[in-house]
Amino acid sequence: MPDLPPGPAPGPVPDLPPGPFSDALRTATRAAHTEAEESAFMGDLLGGRLGLDAYARYTEQLWFVYRALEDGAARLADDPVAGPFVRPELERVPELERDLRHLAGEDWRARASALPATRRYAARIAEVAAHWPAGYVAHHYTRYLGDLAGGQVVRRTAERTWGLDAGGDGVRFYVFERIGSTPAFRREYRGLLDGLPVGEAERRRVAAECCDAFALNSAVLAGLAALFPARV
Repeated sequence: MPDLPPGPAPGPVPDLPPGPFSDALRTATRAAHTEAEESAFMGDLLGGRLGLDAYARYTEQLWFVYRALEDGAARLADDPVAGPFVRPELERVPELERDLRHLAGEDWRARASALPATRRYAARIAEVAAHWPAGYVAHHYTRYLGDLAGGQVVRRTAERTWGLDAGGDGVRFYVFERIGSTPAFRREYRGLLDGLPVGEAERRRVAAECCDAFALNSAVLAGLAALFPARV
């Protein structure tokens, strides 16, 4: 793996259990994934204890993260490692922008600002996209498959709590209508992970980067929690 520009301190490189890489990744990242899911901000958001302004700011932070992901995808489309994961039907930036117009008004872009943790997260994605395609795959996996699955809970909460139209503006980010069957897509994606054309040592580094990606996401959620304390 080439040397990367300065970034967050890497986490420990885990030992991977035998078996398909997709299963090993899920096992290796379980604790980090759970920490993000159980963050105070997500608990308050899903529990209906936050207002629409908190949801809009969360959506805004996702826009910065997904811009970094999809800018990287444009550069990696022909890469033998990352290229197979670059799928136009996954693109989320246009949907996030549509949601933000609905949630924050036509001038949302002039007022959008990334939290410090969001800037660090987006910068790390840009680093690996430029220098380490397999590391980019780690971020692609943690974001797209996470929002395709667990993100649907956020979608349903937003529709119910703030009266947003089902699958409409405000929750379009969570509607992956271009991928066809979600279970079939997830199986295909796991197959790509299982066939990732790198050796065992590199796979361990990818797993470590996945854990770091969850940690970066958790830091964004912590920043949002500081801005939006739960209503009693």
